[in-house]
Order: sequence, then structure tokens, then C-alpha cells
Amino acid sequence: MLRRTLAAKATLDKIAKMGNIDVEVLIQKIEEEIQRRKGGSKEDRKEILKGIIRDLHAGVDMEILRRRFADLVRNVSPAEIAEVEQSLIDEGLPESEVKRLCDVHVEVFRHSLDEDAPPLPPAGHPVHTFIVENRASENIVNDIESLIREIGHPPDKLLFNERKDSLGVLVEKLSEIDKHYLRKENQLFPRLEARDMSGPSQVMWAIHDDVRDALKKTKTQISEGDLKATQTLDALIKTIRDMIYKEEKILYPMSMETLTLQDWLQVKKGEEEIGYAWIEPLVDWSPELEKGSKIPKIEPTMEVFKNVDLDVGSLSPEQINLLLTHLPIDVTFVDENDRVAYYSQGKERIFPRSPGIIGRTVQKCHPPKSVHIVEKILNELKTGKKDSAEFWIQIAGRCINIRYFAVRDSKGTYRGTLEVSQDITEIREIEGEKRILDWKD
Repeated sequence: MLRRTLAAKATLDKIAKMGNIDVEVLIQKIEEEIQRRKGGSKEDRKEILKGIIRDLHAGVDMEILRRRFADLVRNVSPAEIAEVEQSLIDEGLPESEVKRLCDVHVEVFRHSLDEDAPPLPPAGHPVHTFIVENRASENIVNDIESLIREIGHPPDKLLFNERKDSLGVLVEKLSEIDKHYLRKENQLFPRLEARDMSGPSQVMWAIHDDVRDALKKTKTQISEGDLKATQTLDALIKTIRDMIYKEEKILYPMSMETLTLQDWLQVKKGEEEIGYAWIEPLVDWSPELEKGSKIPKIEPTMEVFKNVDLDVGSLSPEQINLLLTHLPIDVTFVDENDRVAYYSQGKERIFPRSPGIIGRTVQKCHPPKSVHIVEKILNELKTGKKDSAEFWIQIAGRCINIRYFAVRDSKGTYRGTLEVSQDITEIREIEGEKRILDWKD
């Protein structure tokens, strides 16, 4: 009765007077009670989450931790979960645990995450494109699962052989998911890192590589008629579905909450260089910026009217750019602070690059499992113990030569590292001599 009558009309001043309490104290008490019912302050909730995740890694039963979460924490946003991840990573959580972290926290916090509505950005927005690609990947995954059900569990050898070509076509189609992951790694992650959120890139990139490895393994198994291909695909599909959930329930909502309009414009600007998986945006998203804001420049402008004096001769910035883009090699330059300062834009790049990596530390441009190799190369080149490093790998039947060179000035001071990548497949086959021009009219 009091709530329906007096409480409906009473002001905070009147309530404070009736309770013989200062109105400021009353407001503070109300705020404290609201925070208590929501699970405490933001910092309190973060400490609770960190405790839950630490206990999970220590082996405490997941069901016990779920109940602790339900009892202690309410209304946890994806951004808060990401901040907790970041805090644990900054505190030295091992790389192996970083990867596992992505799975376990989702299981503990799933109920809370399920209650959150997915982000609804406008068509053409990078997140909208990511989500549409997720729906496309689910369609392909559903078709693969239908074929696997037809083949049977365990798989029937005759049925497997009858359907392996169709299965191979679908797996090849699913492999386009690499473009989806590359845009995350080279466009979205750099912007989050600029906001001191490197956790998602460290956590998710390792799982991207798991998907890539599983796709490669599956293709080999299918071509060899190995029935274990269905088991590999079952695990792969689960990983992809889990990643979709993590993207749409954690990564994208957190990114929408964290990044500015200018950030999203930078993400958008480099998308086409990497490409899209299965679809292309039907709408060219280009929102109006707030008054006084400017669309950020990703690439520096060139003063084409002024030549640059070189050791021998001089070239205009335009000529330098043309020269570098016409080299039959890929060139990437990392400065003395380990930040990517330049990459050449040739017609056919061996490794994907996009403007999002400019200014990014080179360590963040590699998957977690290979960062220690990058660090070793840089340290050896910086200290002068080595002047170069060389590797060669096979990609899609092509032999790729990758070399790293220390760049030093006239005084011998380290100024950066030059990475040179080249497809040497045909070069390796050269024999004898060729002294005659054999052009055909």
C-alpha cells in the first residue's frame, strides 16, 4: 500500500527527511545497493571473474564455478569479460592457457552471454559483413554435416568413396573462411590493440590457425581416401561453430562498445585488399562523421613534385612507389621500434597485407605460436650477431623464399628489418643458359 501511494509521490528529499538521513548519503546507499544487486562495482565484478577463471585453470569443477558466477555476478558485458582476459594476459598467463581461456570462460559465462542480444550494425559495416559471412559458413557446415551423416558413424568405406568428391568440394569452399579470419587479424585486431585490447588477437589467432591446419589435414585425408577425414571434420565444425559464438557474443559486442567511428572507418578501408568470404557487402557503408571530425588517413600522402635525393640519382615519391610496387618480390619494412612502417603493394602478393598493420608491432602481426621465432630473429639482427635469416616453405604447390635483412645506417646503427618474400618455383627449375630473346609476335 505504501509503495502504491506514498512511494509513488515521495521525493528523495522527503524520504531522506522521514528516515532522518542526509539526502546525499541516501543516494550513495541506493547506488551501493544497485551495484550489490548487479554484482558489485565494475572493478569488483572483474576481480570475481578473474577469480573464477583462475580457479577454472586450477582445476575447480566447472559446475561449481557456474553457480558461483550465478550467485555473485550479474549483467556482465562482453567488454568486461575481454578486459578480464586482458588483465590475466598482462599478468603473465602462459600462451597455452591463453588459447584455452577462450573456451572455458564461454562455458562458465554462457548463460549470461545468451541473454545479450547480438549487435545490429547497419549493412556494409564491418561487423555486419562478418555476421553475414558467419551465416554463409553455417550453411556450408550444415551441408558438410549432412554428407557426413549419409556416410555414417563410423563411416562406411563405400559411401565415403562415393561422396568424397562432393565432400572435397565443400571443404574447399569452406576454406574461404581464411579471408574472414585474415580481416579480423589484419583489420579489426590492430584497432583493438590501439585501445589496449590485445587479448582477442592472442586468444583467437591461435584458434584461427587450428582451423587452417584442420582444413589442410582434411583435404589430404579426403584425397587419400582416409576415413578419418570425417572425425577431423567433426572436430573442425565444432571449432568453427564455437568461434562464431565467441565472435558474436563477445568479440563484436565488445568491439562495438570499444571502438570509435574513426576506428571502424579504418577497419572498413582495408577490407577489400584482403577480400571477403563467400559474399561481398551490397551496401557501401560510409556514415557521416560528427561535425569537425575527419576521415582518418591510413596511407601517407606523397609530394609528387619534390624529388628525393638517393645515394645515386634522385627519384620522385611517385617513382619510388612505382619502383617498389613493380619489384617481382614482396617487401615489408619494420622500423627500429618493431613497428611495421611499410609494405609493397605488388600486383600479386604472396602473403596478405592491409593498411591496418601499419604502425602495428610486428609481433602482433604473427600468430602466438610463432612470436618467439620473430623475437629471436629481431634480437639477433638488432645485436649484430646476425645480418640475415632465410626460410623457404611450400604453399599450394609453390616454393616461397622468405629472407630477413638487418637494415643499418652508415654508422652501423640498427634502423629496422627488411622482409623479402619471393615465389622461386620457376627459378629453381632453371638449368643451363638462355642468351636468346624468344618473344613471339
